[in-house]
Amino acid sequence: MEKKHVSAFELYQNALLESTPEVKPSSVTPKKKKRKENGIQTPKPIKKAKMKPMVKQVIKSSPREERLERLEECGEKSGEALEALLSDLAEVSNSRERASKLFQWLIQPIPSKSFFRDTWEKKPVLIKRQNPDYYKGLFSTAEFDRILRQDDVQYGVNLDVTSYTNGKRETHNPPGRALPFTVWEFYESGCSLRMLNPQAFSSTVWSVLSILQEQFGSMAGANVYLTPPGTQGFAPHYDDIEAFVVQLEGKKHWRVYNPRSEDEVLPVVSSLNFSQSEIGKPILEVVLEAGDLLYFPRGFIHQGNCLPDAHSLHITVSSYQRNSWGNLLAKVVPAALEMAMEEDVDFRRGLPVDYLTYMGVQNSDKEDPRRAQFLSRIEGLMKKLSTFAPVDAAVDQKARDYLHDCLPPMLTAEERASSVQGAPSRWEDGEAVDVGVTIRGQTRVRLIRSGIARLCSDGEAVWLYYTADNSRVYHKEAPKSVEIKAEQTDGMEFLIHAYPKFVTVGSLPCESAEDKVSLAELLFEKGLIHTAEPLQTAVE
Repeated sequence: MEKKHVSAFELYQNALLESTPEVKPSSVTPKKKKRKENGIQTPKPIKKAKMKPMVKQVIKSSPREERLERLEECGEKSGEALEALLSDLAEVSNSRERASKLFQWLIQPIPSKSFFRDTWEKKPVLIKRQNPDYYKGLFSTAEFDRILRQDDVQYGVNLDVTSYTNGKRETHNPPGRALPFTVWEFYESGCSLRMLNPQAFSSTVWSVLSILQEQFGSMAGANVYLTPPGTQGFAPHYDDIEAFVVQLEGKKHWRVYNPRSEDEVLPVVSSLNFSQSEIGKPILEVVLEAGDLLYFPRGFIHQGNCLPDAHSLHITVSSYQRNSWGNLLAKVVPAALEMAMEEDVDFRRGLPVDYLTYMGVQNSDKEDPRRAQFLSRIEGLMKKLSTFAPVDAAVDQKARDYLHDCLPPMLTAEERASSVQGAPSRWEDGEAVDVGVTIRGQTRVRLIRSGIARLCSDGEAVWLYYTADNSRVYHKEAPKSVEIKAEQTDGMEFLIHAYPKFVTVGSLPCESAEDKVSLAELLFEKGLIHTAEPLQTAVE
């Protein structure tokens, strides 16, 4: 009889039922801060490119029965290796510490401190474990097949079918839903399968990524790649993300190459496909086996191909897309310039009437003292511009983008029972019963996660942006926010900085007891806080 698959999520939830950490009330004192106006507009979303039409399958491979039998054997016992880790995480009440511990598990035995000091954004690193079960339970071919059968997987949206033969990269996506019959035929013909957002279908991947995003302070995403023996699915290229390649099943031959020039170090966007003649010799060539990890920074060219004797299943965990100093300055500079022109007459003075006669490309080779004077004036204004830079407002704008990118938190059993999701309201015997729970001054509350919400100002108004209502599909929902009353902003700041401690509603530094309770009720209804003990319905 086939063994029932137990997901890491189920193990995590079961372990959490036995661990309810006791936290003492907070002694944090409120601190008022001057708020800046955030005059920065959110950039418009980039339109996705259209997928190529289906093309003829031409790749040959080994017999289908042997391949699928190997896949079933690899996926049969998934879930066992993560049990100890998830039991440990169940005892960690601080989500920041939880993220740190999970990341340390990911890159073990390299200490995370030395990784960020010596390796992050600098060079690739390979971790060979000789432990094929290390990452088992994160994802499997059995999970891949289950998702195809049970969920609405769409070609081009959730799944890509690809091949790379004779130096040519092709995408074979037909329109519509990806059903097992067609998908496994593609696989049998030698095509690679890339699941673009496994967190939308796998609770375990969702849980892992939602925890890791707090470690990075940037969205954590993932793609799953299933490649048949003896094939390659993608051309050499570099990406615009920090990549952690986690080998789950089988093995894969990888080659990694240095950036071709200084201009391609930590690039802003991913590259087009390269030919072999364009990339030189690899700096790292290795066969990843189950349990191994390969990290490489954005800009490092890479390609992977399967050996003839084994398929490969790996998941690439990614982060730090568009999260550079330049991306922050792209928000700072326009706002700083707008403020400078409003407040400093030097930025409003007119250009020289004859500047077109000695400036511009057609005049760049001229030796004209007016050019030097013009450039000196620009340099002085640029230095002066920095004094108008609304850095905190720009950081808040980056934070808004991050909160929109984020996955929603996966609640533990304890958090669910003590949050709005565990409220006792229900339909019974033809009527709604247990409607309305009571929050009082002595009720102890805290944020569900450290980074679940953030205060941002917008002129006179203060808004709380949050992740609780985000979708597991990237940007499926609009950014979520709620306006916070001026008399409640200090109370909100107090809650944010008090995490991970529980504090009483009565201790919130709002102007009145009514403001304290109404703020707590708002946050509870939005799913942003939970209580130290499950709330009871009001007694009439």
